Amino acid sequence: MLKWPDEVEQLVRLSLKEDIGTGDITTRAIYTGKELGSARLIAKENGIICGLDLAEYIGQVQDATLVFNKYVRDGEPVSEGTEIAVIEGDLASILSIERTILNFMQRMSGIATRTCMYTRKLASTRTRILDTRKTVPGHRYLDKLAVRTGGGTNHRMRLDDRFLIKENHIRMAGGIKQAISRCVKYKKKNGLDAGIEIEVTNSDELEQVLSCEGVDYVMLDNMGLDEMKQAVERINGQVFTEASGNVTLDNLSEIADTGVDFISSGALTHSVRALDISLLLDP
Repeated sequence: MLKWPDEVEQLVRLSLKEDIGTGDITTRAIYTGKELGSARLIAKENGIICGLDLAEYIGQVQDATLVFNKYVRDGEPVSEGTEIAVIEGDLASILSIERTILNFMQRMSGIATRTCMYTRKLASTRTRILDTRKTVPGHRYLDKLAVRTGGGTNHRMRLDDRFLIKENHIRMAGGIKQAISRCVKYKKKNGLDAGIEIEVTNSDELEQVLSCEGVDYVMLDNMGLDEMKQAVERINGQVFTEASGNVTLDNLSEIADTGVDFISSGALTHSVRALDISLLLDP
């Protein structure tokens, strides 16, 4: 079984405590202590499955005697009616973890499914889709795992992964050149291996950036397609380019046609629709 990071283990235990409380009183009322059996996880619609390995871990945390028989793997496509897995063991334990398992799996599968739609749209281009930090607090590791499962690429996991100079940083520093200079100095002073990225919104800001040393990525934020294409041509491979703002599945191909290296989309995680999955006990 996979070894999960401490934050995921803590999240799972918190989620079980949150849902079960002092005990599942409905199941306790009906359960005699002898009921053993199985339950099936079934896809209710087409999509990409994600979270099965986590579901197995949740089962082990609650009851180490539960057995998971997985018929698909995370990242595989399923169609409506597909039997994803069968859980065998104590029925009271299975019912007690039902909602926690589904809450995680449905969200993660929804993210993976949406990301897969974006990556397929970009398949004929060299542009890659990125996620953002617009994740559910506490779920970032799992949200970004789901993005990777769907074929996407993770941007920053945390604020210590990469320098990203945005509008408010520029205002705080007093200008673009000052902000870049301070980040370059901080990086050298602390021996950091983190890249430096800066957000620009127009050609004037881009020219200021290109006159500085030390920048690795330029984020072209909320630019029109023509302006973005001109910016990519002006950069001419000096740094990596990332398109951001107002990204939808409908305009994804047009943005990629500007020649950007990456397109970032908060929609992969911040407002994802859960994939419909059910858990049913066998009669």
